[in-house]
Amino acid sequence: MEWKNRSVLVTGGTSFIGSRLVDALLERGARVRVIDDLSSGRLENIRARIEAGQVALMQADLKQSGVAERAVEGISVVFHLAADHGGRGYVDLHQAACATNLMLDGMVFAACRKAGVEKVVYASSGCVYPNHLQADPNEILYLTEDMVGPPYDADNMYGWAKLMGEMTLRSYYRDWGMKSASCRYFTVYGPRGVENHAVIAMIARAFIGQDPFVVWGTGEQVRNWTYIDDIVRGTILAAEHIDDGTAVNLGTMERIKVIDAVQEVLRYTSREARIEFHPEMPTGPLNRVADNSLAKELLGWQAEVKFMDGLHRTIDWYFSTKEQEQVSDVLERMLTER
Repeated sequence: MEWKNRSVLVTGGTSFIGSRLVDALLERGARVRVIDDLSSGRLENIRARIEAGQVALMQADLKQSGVAERAVEGISVVFHLAADHGGRGYVDLHQAACATNLMLDGMVFAACRKAGVEKVVYASSGCVYPNHLQADPNEILYLTEDMVGPPYDADNMYGWAKLMGEMTLRSYYRDWGMKSASCRYFTVYGPRGVENHAVIAMIARAFIGQDPFVVWGTGEQVRNWTYIDDIVRGTILAAEHIDDGTAVNLGTMERIKVIDAVQEVLRYTSREARIEFHPEMPTGPLNRVADNSLAKELLGWQAEVKFMDGLHRTIDWYFSTKEQEQVSDVLERMLTER
């Protein structure tokens, strides 16, 4: 797929992932339109692009009647990242809000078909995987795409909505020929990330000198945090190589315990603090790690940034751009909000 002068829409394009995707598409010569209601995205992420005339911004709610149709008019490829979503605290505590993604996705997909959009690339999630598979942190588990089910057992309403989005796109391809791809993101982190996600929350706690240093869960939870540059590259490759709605994992296959990440944050930032575990807080699955062999096969993709390297880059960015008073004011709220 040639990106130069191709008309592209990024829904949720002021967000952490969305804004980085916008940058990458502009570097490839695409003509980019962004739609975002700014409910959680940050205009400053793309403000310079807008002021330079590189991005056309529609500030609007895709769930409102007629908005999706206007947003996709004249568009070739839609990267659909807009969603009601936050970190683990938000996903666990705001089920009704996450349920609105079912309507949001349906309205966007229908508008794309009606407008003759060439392809939809959907930001899905590791939350589509069955909870019962991910209960033992001591098991060496790598989630392959075919493990999603049946039986289905997605992670909260957010996971079910993402699963339904994937299934809808596959149905659209089978019945109506609308091309699409779904990218299952695994715990994305990096510059422009926000404090409602685990890695940025850890860094924020170190930044404000929190002591005791609070960790949700027992610290034994296993994740494969994936650096933003790898996620963006994989998303664009999915647009270039997948037509039939196939879903692919974008994850590193590194098995990182939460406690190990916390200890590295403290070491790298030269902080000393007593670690205090809170197992009563939302923690999510205890063992969530992607198998990325399908992405290697279909896209030629694998993660290039090792977690510790990406963590250091993210810490450097956070410490150089944030103010302690502001972080202290918002941290507790952001842990459960957007």
